[in-house]
Amino acid sequence: MPPTLSIDLQVNGIRHQLTVEPRWLLVDVLREQLGLTGTHIGCEHGVCGTCTVLVNGQTARSCLMLAATADGAEIMTVEGLAQGADLHPLQEAFREAQGLQCGFCTPGMLMVAHELLAENPSPKEPEIREALSANLCRCTGYQGIVEAVGIAAGRQRHAATR
Repeated sequence: MPPTLSIDLQVNGIRHQLTVEPRWLLVDVLREQLGLTGTHIGCEHGVCGTCTVLVNGQTARSCLMLAATADGAEIMTVEGLAQGADLHPLQEAFREAQGLQCGFCTPGMLMVAHELLAENPSPKEPEIREALSANLCRCTGYQGIVEAVGIAAGRQRHAATR
């Protein structure tokens, strides 16, 4: 029987105490142990960005991160964006601006965009494109995604001034 260790993760605001093998990846623990299948497995080499989550507020490729190294961390997955039935402004904007087609890259794009808007609530188009450039999309040509992030940024700024 392989060795195991106990880790403590806070995922989308819920604390989880898990037993994992040292070789398990964070993406596998999220999907298989916690049932959070919104985080996709794409290239398994950290290139495509579909597995992107926030670890302590910073984007991370969960296909490259051992679950054991996330012990004690706060993790946010795409499932953590919505508040119940209310979609996050980014999710609404992606829907409205047709910032998705097949949807495979969407969770990673949303997490990168979430980090961008947390750090820069008023990004210009080149800044949005730069932030998204590390995530691959094979369907949309990125225009709808860039537009969606701009829409969400404007709405969040407007909401903050109320």
